[in-house]
Amino acid sequence: MKASELPQLLAQVALADPRVRRADEIEQRAQISMWAGILTDVPYDYALDAVHQHYAMSTWPILPADIATRWAATVRDRMLRDVDPTPSVDPDNAAAYRQALAEHRRAVITGQTPVVEHQALTAGPEAAEVEARMAKLGDYLTTEARDALFPYRPTAAARASAIRAGRTDALAVDCPVETCRAYAGRPCTRPGKGGNRHQLAVGAHPSRTEAAAVLEGAL
Repeated sequence: MKASELPQLLAQVALADPRVRRADEIEQRAQISMWAGILTDVPYDYALDAVHQHYAMSTWPILPADIATRWAATVRDRMLRDVDPTPSVDPDNAAAYRQALAEHRRAVITGQTPVVEHQALTAGPEAAEVEARMAKLGDYLTTEARDALFPYRPTAAARASAIRAGRTDALAVDCPVETCRAYAGRPCTRPGKGGNRHQLAVGAHPSRTEAAAVLEGAL
């Protein structure tokens, strides 16, 4: 994001949360400089959408780190799902080949080009067999091995139980609670004495469960 775009972004944020606006001109310049440094790699449209999503679920003031963290997770997801297509350049021209790959990746990261994913076997007589084998395999553990580890992995066991019972998997999203902010896959915590944190007995804050339910409904 360009520094020249920050005033407009902050103006949009202030429409939802006047607490973000700085009245002093010196503070305004310092705020723009700080946000620009943190959001330098984040596209303006993405940042604005992140602001909308934040205030749709939270009444706490948004921080530039909230936007940057969400952007980093989006980039990581896109790169993990994307497979580099074969560039339409001479493969013997190493410089041009690398440049084409780099341009494709930049386009995927910024959303200008859709993610190029592996084609899955979804039809035909072999599809049902493949689906059954994949369901049994899980990911890097077989379903049987994962179930055997549940006594030692209570968080994973609780999530699997919720999914199998058709309940909302609250840990599928980041926690919107300001004093928690647990990342997806991590249980919610609360602050304790001496700077210690304690895991919630129920595993997730109610607002996090609501956010996960909203996400499930959108999919």
